[in-house]
Amino acid sequence: MKVVSMSGSLRENVGKKDAKQLRKADLVPCVLYGGKQEQIRFSVPQKEFKPLLFTPDTHYVELSIEGKQFMAILQEIQYHPVSDEVLHADFLQIFNDKPITVSVPIKTIGTAPGVLQGGKLEVKIRKMKLKGLPDILPQYVEIDVSKLEIAQSVKVEDIVIEKAEILNVKSSIVVWVKPTRNSAKATTTGEA
Repeated sequence: MKVVSMSGSLRENVGKKDAKQLRKADLVPCVLYGGKQEQIRFSVPQKEFKPLLFTPDTHYVELSIEGKQFMAILQEIQYHPVSDEVLHADFLQIFNDKPITVSVPIKTIGTAPGVLQGGKLEVKIRKMKLKGLPDILPQYVEIDVSKLEIAQSVKVEDIVIEKAEILNVKSSIVVWVKPTRNSAKATTTGEA
């Protein structure tokens, strides 16, 4: 999986007043959970979130806080309701020997014959929830659609990812070829 580097500095004070001052200085208050020690409170410049947020990909985050290195994933983020600026971020520290749960984007490969016949390929689930060791989890889940005819689908239960557990509902449809008016006309004129 891709890695984004971020550097931050420890927060001296904790509370609303301190958080407001940090935001005025264009810094985002953050917390790192899940480590061997207590949670670490730190701040990161607002601009460092861009490569992490404005992409469909899932990233690991290499945090550098006061000279110490931590591997983490972005667990939760809070945005300002009007300006969409990042108000607060929670990171979960990851270890290579402990399984984690992440949402990984879906990537379709191939061309569905149903699309060539006038159907529309529709991705119902954009990200799949996976559980596994950090170094084993894939960058994205590839789904081959080259055998899908009109009204056929790929469900979660049809997907196999080695050494990772899929946490989505097994009967959920991930990708399907939706019938359209054009595809209905093509099948009726083809039969006549």
